[in-house]
Amino acid sequence: MNEARAILGDVVTRLFTERVTRELRQSAEAGTWPDALWAAVEENGLTLPLVPEAQGGAGSTWSDAHVVVSAAGRHAVPLPLTETIVAAWLLAGAGLEVPAGPLTLAPAQRDDDLRLSSAAGGFRLDGTARRVPWGGVAGHVVVAAAVDGRTMVARAVAGSFRVAPDRNLAGEPRDTLFFDGTPVSAAPAGGGVPADAVWQYGALARAAQMAGGVDAILKLATRYATERRQFGKPIGAYQAIQQNLAVLAGHAAAADIAAAHAFRAADRGDAAFEIGVAKVRTGEAAGITASIAHQVHGALGFTYEHDLQFVTRRLWSWRAEFGGEGWWASSLGRDVALWGADALWPTLTAR
Repeated sequence: MNEARAILGDVVTRLFTERVTRELRQSAEAGTWPDALWAAVEENGLTLPLVPEAQGGAGSTWSDAHVVVSAAGRHAVPLPLTETIVAAWLLAGAGLEVPAGPLTLAPAQRDDDLRLSSAAGGFRLDGTARRVPWGGVAGHVVVAAAVDGRTMVARAVAGSFRVAPDRNLAGEPRDTLFFDGTPVSAAPAGGGVPADAVWQYGALARAAQMAGGVDAILKLATRYATERRQFGKPIGAYQAIQQNLAVLAGHAAAADIAAAHAFRAADRGDAAFEIGVAKVRTGEAAGITASIAHQVHGALGFTYEHDLQFVTRRLWSWRAEFGGEGWWASSLGRDVALWGADALWPTLTAR
C-alpha cells in the first residue's frame, strides 16, 4: 500500500470508528436516514474517488476506492456509499453531471429488463428494477443499458418513477422501481464499459464489502475468545476454538486478496473474470466465517445489542446480491471451457 492509500485508510477508519455506532445502525434500520454521517462522508470526498478532478472528484484509482469500499463493509456502514462510488464513476465516464447526494444503481437483478429509448428531445426509461439498493432513498438512479449495440449510461431523478419499498435481512432498503416512460439524462458510456457494468461493478463492490465484513468478524471473534472465560481460562485457550479461529482467519485472508486483486484488475481494464472469482471467494468466506463467528460467540452474537449480527446479517444479504456464488461460478466455468484445456494455466498465471 502506497503512502496516499495508507493516509486514506486512516481517514476512513477514523471517521467510521467514531461515527458508525451501534445506535446509529439501529436508528438506520428503524428508517432514519443518517444525514450527519452522509454529510461527513461527502465532506471527506469519499463518494467520488473515481471521478476526475476536473469534474469535482479525487481522480483516484479503483485500488484507492477499494480502501473505502472494504472499510464500509468492515464497519457495516448504513449508507449507499459503494453504490454512489460506482454510479458516480459511470456518470463521469459518460460525461454526465455527477449530482451531490446519495446515488444508486439499476438493474440489480440479472433478468430485469430496463429499456432505454430515444424520444423527442432526449431519452426515456421503461421497465421494472427489483431489489434496487437504497432505491427509494437515493436522489438519482444510474442505469447502464445497451442501445443499438452501444452501452449507454442514464440518470433518473427521484420522484420521476414509482417505488415499492422493501428491505433485506440487514434492514437495508432494497426497493422495486417502476419506470414508465421516465425521462432521463443519457450519454454513451466511457470506453470499455460493458452493457452489464452495473452487474459487474456492483458485484465488485459487494466482494470488497464482504471481505471487509469478514475481517471485522474475525476481530470480534478473536477478541471475544480472549475475554470470555470458561472453566477458569479464556475459551480461546481450547484447541477446538483455536482451530475454528484459524479457519476463519484463512478465509478472511483469501477473501481480502481476491477482492483486492479484482480492484487492481479494474484499473487495468476488463476485470470480469477477476470480479467473478472475487464474488465467489468472498461469498464462500462470508457463509463459513459467519457460522464460525456465531459459534464462538454463542447465543450472545445473535442478540440485537451485540455488534456481531450487524455484520453477519449484511454478509448473508450481500453474498446474494449482484449474483451469488452459483451464478458467478457457472459464468467462470463457461469462460474457462471456452479457453480450452491448453490455455487454462497460461491464462490464469497471466492474470
